Amino acid sequence: MSRTIFITGTDTGVGKTRIAQALLHRIRSEGHSAAGFKPVASGAQRTALGLRNDDALALQAASTPGLRYEEVNPCCFEPAIAPHLAAREAGVEIDLSALDAAHEHLARRHDWVVVEGAGGWLVPLNRQHSFADWVGQRGWPVILVVALRLGCINHALLSAEAIRRRGRLLGWVANVPPPAPERLADNIQTLRELLPEPQLGTAPEGATAAEIAALLDWPALMLQS
Repeated sequence: MSRTIFITGTDTGVGKTRIAQALLHRIRSEGHSAAGFKPVASGAQRTALGLRNDDALALQAASTPGLRYEEVNPCCFEPAIAPHLAAREAGVEIDLSALDAAHEHLARRHDWVVVEGAGGWLVPLNRQHSFADWVGQRGWPVILVVALRLGCINHALLSAEAIRRRGRLLGWVANVPPPAPERLADNIQTLRELLPEPQLGTAPEGATAAEIAALLDWPALMLQS
């Protein structure tokens, strides 16, 4: 039976793709097949093959080989704005049933599906639903990526509280962006004390996906997912 994990973040640009890549790498290193899934992406370049989003391309490259781009990222928009606004400008509405079908397609063929959201937990998908609604209704365990920068404690606590209301927070990963912030160890320790869910790893500044993968708490992921 396929397992699905959803990766969200305290904001946009906090390192979700970096952690999703590392998780895909770790899953595959454990002998499992894995598919990265970026259901909705806004911020893409026009190419001869169509719109392409950098994060989705990174997930495709980290997945078990053989996936077409459209399987990884079925809903792609050119402007780098909120997905529901990008969809509105394109004259379409993001259809949750279509996202479900795309996920099911991957889940039938892989042991694991690693789903990366867009922005944070409450980002709208359409007029009625947000990522929180979609993921919460499906019961997928959630990993919260926390970028260790000024304001991260407040953002992490707010995000964690929101996730618990509609979903299941599996744990959190500390992502260290360049340049490494002051009081790094103090911030991590504070989050460990205030968040009841486990820290599943720390992504050091400049580390590769393979290096981060080796630092992830795989036993905790296996037991709780």
